Amino acid sequence: MNHRPSSWSPAGLLTLALLVACSGEPAKPAGPPPEAPKPVAPPPAAEQKLDVAQLQAEAVAAALVPSPAEMQKALTNAGISTQLAELVKDNKFKMDATSKDQLAVCTGVVLADLVLTIKTATKEQKLDRLNRLKQGFNGLGGGADVVATIDDLSGRIANDAVSPDDLIKEIDELSGVMVPELKLEAGDWVVPLIQAGSWLEGSNLVSAALQKAGKYDPIATGLLRQPAVVDHFITYVNHEGKDKAPDQVVARLNETLSTLKVVANKETLTEQDVATVQSATSAVLTMLN
Repeated sequence: MNHRPSSWSPAGLLTLALLVACSGEPAKPAGPPPEAPKPVAPPPAAEQKLDVAQLQAEAVAAALVPSPAEMQKALTNAGISTQLAELVKDNKFKMDATSKDQLAVCTGVVLADLVLTIKTATKEQKLDRLNRLKQGFNGLGGGADVVATIDDLSGRIANDAVSPDDLIKEIDELSGVMVPELKLEAGDWVVPLIQAGSWLEGSNLVSAALQKAGKYDPIATGLLRQPAVVDHFITYVNHEGKDKAPDQVVARLNETLSTLKVVANKETLTEQDVATVQSATSAVLTMLN
């Protein structure tokens, strides 16, 4: 991305090595050209079926830092037409909270809302969410590079100097780059709480979409049954963060994770399980406002 510091640019190189051995024997005359293969009729189109395993994989890929492409694709593949952007609330979190834990969770929610609404939000809404994201990263000690990148993007949005397609791509990339960058600047403990905020918001919106569509098992099982993700956050809250005195947000987060673990360990999710996910995640998000 042209406007992000070069140190953030992903680097990838694929090298193919072709080694040709010479036997030293005289070359034999070439034989007749091989017969051209006969055309093979294409196989009949397979009947499209709901692939629960694929839905789960897509949901897990989107779980830590939701992206519009990943989360909306999972819903669309499940036959749900609801757009997650329609369900995003205008959260007005206090981005100057003295509690770093609370600020990290709030920053994660704002990040999720930004990437999920980038196609539908007004210019003012985009700039407001970017500004609150900047406040969050500033308060967490995110470093000058992160702030400069947000300022650059905000300036181009304000001046209509970025196309909608490019904006989607840049915001989507920022959601995957900002969090690892912050880990280097602010410390390991910040990252899981930001990720937890994004994941809670994503789970809350997906469960709301399922309730709106009246879709439950097997679709709910494919989208919301994420035991590995739940265990990831429980491990942080109960072990990596145990030396820190848990504040009110972390205590509620821990309570919510315990509830979600019960749901995630079920083989199939019912309408009541989806309601439990919705209620448990809403409890954390409401407390942040």
